[in-house]
Amino acid sequence: MQVEIPKLLDNQYIFPDPKEASEHGLLAWGGDLSPKRLISAYRSGIFPWYSKGDPLLWWSPNPRLILIPSEFRVTKSLKKSRKKFSVKFNSNFSEVILKCSSLRKDTWITKEMIRAYETLHVMGYAKSVECYEEDILVGGLYGVQIGSLFCGESMFSLVRDASKVALWSLCEVMIKNGGSFIDCQMPTDHLKSLGAKEVYRDKFLKELESNRDKEVKLF
Repeated sequence: MQVEIPKLLDNQYIFPDPKEASEHGLLAWGGDLSPKRLISAYRSGIFPWYSKGDPLLWWSPNPRLILIPSEFRVTKSLKKSRKKFSVKFNSNFSEVILKCSSLRKDTWITKEMIRAYETLHVMGYAKSVECYEEDILVGGLYGVQIGSLFCGESMFSLVRDASKVALWSLCEVMIKNGGSFIDCQMPTDHLKSLGAKEVYRDKFLKELESNRDKEVKLF
């Protein structure tokens, strides 16, 4: 039986129940990328993801991919690679999101998305981790912090292992400062190889509810 995907009204900031998403995780469409709507989405376990020219789509997949910081997989080669880089936190958000957008052929990180997340960055929600080699930005990631969890959005790498080092550094700072887990959203083999694991949506939503109101300063 086909699930009818509801359209969000312009003034509708409360999303449908994530458990009502389609088999592929699509929950709703329409609305906008205003800070109020984005924060409501992340607090509900929902995120935007769509291609240029498509309507704004909102997702809550099942299963969900998460990474427990202490379970990040560190290989000998990664330990060796890390020595080449220096890492900074939240010091060059705009460049990170631009790199994540420009380096993908069919990117969902449109100009509209970039503006929306830069606004969230100014508000203190969207954050970045940057990896430098000889003072040149060569890798990084960005996402949205909700309570004690970090909702990862995208990462990029111009040289081998740069994005992995950024993710490793994020895991370390979360362990140090009381972070709970990283929401990796859609399952990928790459992130699974780094220690991320699939969980049922019900479990994810329960963990989200337990951690979204915690006052934690990750960085």
